[in-house]
Amino acid sequence: MKRLVRLAVFALFIIAAAVFCNKQEGVDEQTYRASIDRWHKERVVRLTKPEGWLSLAGLYWLKEGENTFGFGRGHDIEFPGENGQAQLGSFLLHEGKVSVILNPQAQVLVDSQFVLQSELKDDLQGRPTRMERGRYLWYVIKRGERFGIRLKDRQNPKIKQFKGIKRFPVDLKWRIKARFVPYDSVRMVMVPTVLGTQAPSRSPGELEFTMDGRTFRLQALADSPNEPLFIIFSDETNGRETYGAGRFLETEAVNQKGETIIDFNKAYNPPCAFTEYATCPLPPAQNHLPVRITAGEMIYEDGH
Repeated sequence: MKRLVRLAVFALFIIAAAVFCNKQEGVDEQTYRASIDRWHKERVVRLTKPEGWLSLAGLYWLKEGENTFGFGRGHDIEFPGENGQAQLGSFLLHEGKVSVILNPQAQVLVDSQFVLQSELKDDLQGRPTRMERGRYLWYVIKRGERFGIRLKDRQNPKIKQFKGIKRFPVDLKWRIKARFVPYDSVRMVMVPTVLGTQAPSRSPGELEFTMDGRTFRLQALADSPNEPLFIIFSDETNGRETYGAGRFLETEAVNQKGETIIDFNKAYNPPCAFTEYATCPLPPAQNHLPVRITAGEMIYEDGH
């Protein structure tokens, strides 16, 4: 009987200590839940805006040389959407550079101007050159050694059909303090992608945290720990309750104590959960957590 009483007292002490810790950190549960709900609403706004991820309508890889493109059939690249056939022009890929030659009747804007020929910047060069006609816009992306054309439809039916993303209940226990473990210097790491390629990314170090008495580490991506850190992770809910290829997470920059917060309530689905036209990075093997992270976004039911 005394042993049971001691265990009960100890359990109450642990609960009280946790509550006290949250108060010390200035975390009010009601305010915190409201902040997560607000963050999620903003996330949905970004996702469903006219040029958000749900607007993706095509991805076309270029071959070396000329690639004719237009609406309808009969082109190397066949854009969907418009009735009839419209030959817009040709993309020219030559020795790692892409340019476009447009038909005079195409009425295509290139960076808001009517031109007949232009060299094109890809998305890895900063802001890519934008080409537009009506509700559609497109630009060049580069993945590894491949160049492609990403097409967006500002009136894509997927935007109107969006019904929201289910989430796990918000729980403060998934807001976890993490210690930054820096590498000797920023490393260039190779991150796998859904294309089967490896994408070079910079990593300043890892985040170490304790959960349920176990210690874990996640590799963080960023140019420096002095900026927000990007994490791609997987866990034991993937493929059942959450997206099979893992989820994304962002943290604030590391503070002067070498710490930041990993908030799994802000774990979100990669673009590939919503469209087959995205080229998402995948979690590195070391970022698989052998536990169930029942926090953040769940499987998008209308995904591909």
